[in-house]
Amino acid sequence: MAEEEDEEPQELDFRFTLANERTFLAWIRTALALLAGAVGLDQLTPDLAPVPVRITLSVLLAAGGAGLGVAAYHRWVRVERAMRAGGPLPATRIMLVLTVCTAVAAAVFSVLIVGWSR
Repeated sequence: MAEEEDEEPQELDFRFTLANERTFLAWIRTALALLAGAVGLDQLTPDLAPVPVRITLSVLLAAGGAGLGVAAYHRWVRVERAMRAGGPLPATRIMLVLTVCTAVAAAVFSVLIVGWSR
């Protein structure tokens, strides 16, 4: 058992590592898009909703972008370790959370665009 713990991680086919890195970068792009949406909502749409609503939505988008950036790195590390150890890839719920949050944000913005802007 002690021998297994002393083993160094095996070197992977570089394509797997690069694929994991591309996935990480895609998640970072999504996080940056959330941050850009937060800034755009706050700065470019003064008539979309009352100021407290706009600020709340902007802060939620920015927090979501920051959280997704952290989660992307955490997932990248977990997947890299699993691949090097030859184990199964770890499951994640981040995609489900991101999907639900996107659907909720789309519904809120739809209501604001249709209801408030008139």
